[in-house]
Amino acid sequence: MDNLRGAGLMVLAMLCFAIEDMFIKLLGGAIPVGQLLAFLGTGGAFIMAGACVQKGQPLVSRALLGRAMLIRNTGEVIGSLGFVTALVLVPLATASAILQTTPLMVTLGAAIFLAEPVGWRRWAAILVGLCGVLLIVRPGLEGFDWNVLFAVQGMIGLSIRDLATRRVPATLSALQLSFVAFALLVPTGMGLMLASGTSFVAPTANEWGLLAIASVIGAISYRFIVMAMRMGDVSFVTPFRYTRMIFALIIGVLIFSEAPDMLTLIGVAIIIASGLFTLWREHIRKTPDAA
Repeated sequence: MDNLRGAGLMVLAMLCFAIEDMFIKLLGGAIPVGQLLAFLGTGGAFIMAGACVQKGQPLVSRALLGRAMLIRNTGEVIGSLGFVTALVLVPLATASAILQTTPLMVTLGAAIFLAEPVGWRRWAAILVGLCGVLLIVRPGLEGFDWNVLFAVQGMIGLSIRDLATRRVPATLSALQLSFVAFALLVPTGMGLMLASGTSFVAPTANEWGLLAIASVIGAISYRFIVMAMRMGDVSFVTPFRYTRMIFALIIGVLIFSEAPDMLTLIGVAIIIASGLFTLWREHIRKTPDAA
């Protein structure tokens, strides 16, 4: 029963993330990306700071200056900048599909940089998943859109973040990590605006409302994920992360009138299948009775 509840919470978390992505895409047409990052970072940081204070967790710690945290923060900045930019410039389903390869890239990075054992089956799944990405990106073909590389940047950055998290001291809580991640978006967004010479745009009352909703939904998503991972078995709950892709496809069609072509849908199916297979092999590897 706990596994089913955990799976349900994970699905709700992915739905909330997809809705947050929708708001970001809606706002992207009116607010510059750098300013959007700064606003979202400010809102998320305040929410996470309040949660840390409520639980008696310090916002500043010497552990935040460690090498693993510096790498994690770098990955967070690269990933968030790339993914938010992709949400604004490319179809929601395309950006979300490429993001789904993050678990595959984490497995690849763990094998290369952390010397974790990865059998030939998971290596094959990684290669097949990358083929799915190529079907979506289509480099060198007539339908290629350079903006889709921002989604690839987002995937690489978030993979670095997740990989470095494995080496972050256990004394740092998920709330503290989330606070730092959101806080970093503020100077990142402001730096992007300065570098690009973008002027500040005063949001309308409606846009302020959308920003507030996006920040709250992001915090709710985080809370649901934590509850899901603590309630159910990780191997059972984690695959339900891929429901985010389903929600992204539905929102893309209904809200933004997107129409993914057959190659994109095939690429999405390949990425999800490869990711699920990798998770299954990881579960088998960690099962004591596995042959």
